[in-house]
Amino acid sequence: MKKVLLILAEGFEEIEALGTADVLRRLDFAVTLAGLNGRNVTGAHRMAVTADTALENVVNEEFDAVILPGGMPGAANLDKSPLVDEVLKNAVAGNKVIGAICAAPFVLAKRGLLKDGKFTMYPGFEAELGGLTYTAAPAETDGRIVTGKGPGAVFAFAGALAGALGKAQECEELYKGMFID
Repeated sequence: MKKVLLILAEGFEEIEALGTADVLRRLDFAVTLAGLNGRNVTGAHRMAVTADTALENVVNEEFDAVILPGGMPGAANLDKSPLVDEVLKNAVAGNKVIGAICAAPFVLAKRGLLKDGKFTMYPGFEAELGGLTYTAAPAETDGRIVTGKGPGAVFAFAGALAGALGKAQECEELYKGMFID
């Protein structure tokens, strides 16, 4: 069973994080929700979530994918974390899938992970990244990097992640049963 790490920072976008985790768990991925600063995390819309663990407890574990949900100030909090830097460094070194949605792709861009590829993110943030190939699509996959546009694109993003992890067909069948076009 493939392992996925989804990091929750204070101010994360709830639908992006929980919708993505829900889809991937339905597809039998072992999704670990890790709170950036402990297990109790509050999203951008004041929804309190109890993560499976704190990020510090799993920072050195091997995962097949690492996912950063957006939301503000959630994405900014991810950007400031040395633990996130360590997780991303390990994911790159291990040639793992890395996903970011909404504002969170700027975390990847600041670390040089989007420099030559195409990506999508919440409109407006891409202007700060200068010269990168922004597509404005609901989801983009470029090599091992998967990006999503925002809350309304959560199913496209989760589907792209499932595809990058080898379950595109299973996700298509799941979405039929969930009435997702």
